[in-house]
Amino acid sequence: MSENTNEIDVSKLTFEQLNKIREYLKKLIDNGGSDLHVKANGTIRARINGKIVPFSGSIYTKDEAMTLAKEMLRARYAELIENKEVDFVYQYDEANRFRVNIFFQMDGPSAVFRVIPMTIPTIDEMKYPESIRTFTNETRGLVLVTGATGSGKSTTLAAMIHEINVNKKNHIITIEDPIEFVHKDKGCIINQRSVGQDTLTFQRALRAALREDPDIILVGEMRDRETVELALHAADTGHLVFSTLHTIDAKETINRIIAMFPVDEQNRIRVSLAGVLKGVISQRLIPTVDDKRVAAFEILVKTPTIEKLINENRDYEIRDAIEKGREHYKSQSFDQHILDIYNTGVISKEKAKDYATSAADLELKMSGLNSGKATNHNGESPEDRDLSTVDEDIFDLK
Repeated sequence: MSENTNEIDVSKLTFEQLNKIREYLKKLIDNGGSDLHVKANGTIRARINGKIVPFSGSIYTKDEAMTLAKEMLRARYAELIENKEVDFVYQYDEANRFRVNIFFQMDGPSAVFRVIPMTIPTIDEMKYPESIRTFTNETRGLVLVTGATGSGKSTTLAAMIHEINVNKKNHIITIEDPIEFVHKDKGCIINQRSVGQDTLTFQRALRAALREDPDIILVGEMRDRETVELALHAADTGHLVFSTLHTIDAKETINRIIAMFPVDEQNRIRVSLAGVLKGVISQRLIPTVDDKRVAAFEILVKTPTIEKLINENRDYEIRDAIEKGREHYKSQSFDQHILDIYNTGVISKEKAKDYATSAADLELKMSGLNSGKATNHNGESPEDRDLSTVDEDIFDLK
């Protein structure tokens, strides 16, 4: 079978390579790892507690990698040849599933296997901040979960959907690529759709969802303008929409969404986003002193002040507003939460500063000092401006 042949004769496959990789997947599971990396002309490696470690001492050849792709994809092998990458879910056994991406790189095919926990975590089990549970009680609007790949966005979304499923009586539609956590109907009806298998695109599924009587729509990722526009429309027409973005914090999330659109449309999108946004949950996983990882959260809770800042393009003040709203609105910045974690002794001072939004400000807080000055793009601090133009709760130190 040539690598350029799109059709696969399954009867000629021995599945020797798949069985070999299954042994490495078992090793990954036993070591509590999150990802297995299989690269043509490279060694097999794994990510354990956030670090890449070697799993094999021998080179995995291009021919072996190509055969593995054929054994795993079978009829979908033609899709790999055409699109150069394929996402799917691999069921290892009854207790373990993996999200898999097979793609071409300069030396041949590579594959990354991401562990998908079979048990859906709860908000209580994950010890999430209580404001995350609060978002599940919203009836309409947009809630975004953001962070780097592997920061736990899917787990947070699954926990929130589970919370709704147990406590509400709603219709939930999820649009994912691929489906990771599988939800069973409890109080809710849950229809989970996989892009490529159950629908052609996020946009088609999201457009169709509006005609399928949903209360809640989960969009696996807002990748483009059309998806963003549809999500904003769904949130504005009485639905609760959850989605994700690969952004580092709440301020960048807002900027990223608006920047997706041409300049002449940005004001309209800014107004729409300010109106429907309910919250942004941003996540970072920080190495702990015992070589594990702990999640730090920045949580934006939409308040009249936040809405005004978004509307008036004063995004540079958002982090300050988040911090000032902690007592009343249960919002928090990364630096506030990282300081809390540091004070428990779970992370070192060095790691706390490495993952902080502002290492200098965090160090001042660690010392019991706080500059307290948020500056805008002109270098002004709020104290330097006419306070009569600013909402009171930004400066309400309680």
